[in-house]
Amino acid sequence: MTRVLLVDDDPLVRSGLKMMLRGAEDIEIVGEVADGAGVSDAVRRTAPDVVLMDIRMPVVDGIAATRALARGDTPPRVIALTTFGADDTVLAAIRAGAAGYLLKHAEPEAIVDAVRRAGRGEPVLSPSAAQTLIDHAASGANDSRAEQARARLAVLSERERQIAAAVAEGLSNTEIGARLYLSVGTVKAHLSSALSKLGVDSRVQLALLAHDADAR
Repeated sequence: MTRVLLVDDDPLVRSGLKMMLRGAEDIEIVGEVADGAGVSDAVRRTAPDVVLMDIRMPVVDGIAATRALARGDTPPRVIALTTFGADDTVLAAIRAGAAGYLLKHAEPEAIVDAVRRAGRGEPVLSPSAAQTLIDHAASGANDSRAEQARARLAVLSERERQIAAAVAEGLSNTEIGARLYLSVGTVKAHLSSALSKLGVDSRVQLALLAHDADAR
């Protein structure tokens, strides 16, 4: 059973999400919050596996709320909810720790599938959506962000940095293994180590860091 917390300032959106998710027998809605200010307390009370987080809220937005959750010892996986697709606010949410994003008008099946995948610790974004987000990030890269990214990536081993760069190119684990003459299992082990060292939990976040570090 995947436990889900809903966070959105629009009661109609929350009602719609509840209708979609309650049709899935393996998903349980454990609470709902109308603003980012109440998210941390709600997470402590309800212990969700996944938080569906609206990005734009009037008091504390979803980016700040996601960042606060990411500082916890065992944070839930956050899926950002947006109306506009891969824009700067979505990018900021991913950088803050969100595992992926969903459009509010996505098909119910897509939302249910994303929640299930997040609950299992799997990638939430499709490869095409992830690449769109990475391309958007690359177009807005700057020297300051590049320096910060390089400093963060310095904690990785040489092999882990090679794998991070390959992830940023959009390569799969199999393709990375073929390029670096490694087994898929070894690639997964290095990838897991890199994510742990950097304190991120998704390939997209690692790819964004690698893109930032390579900015010119």
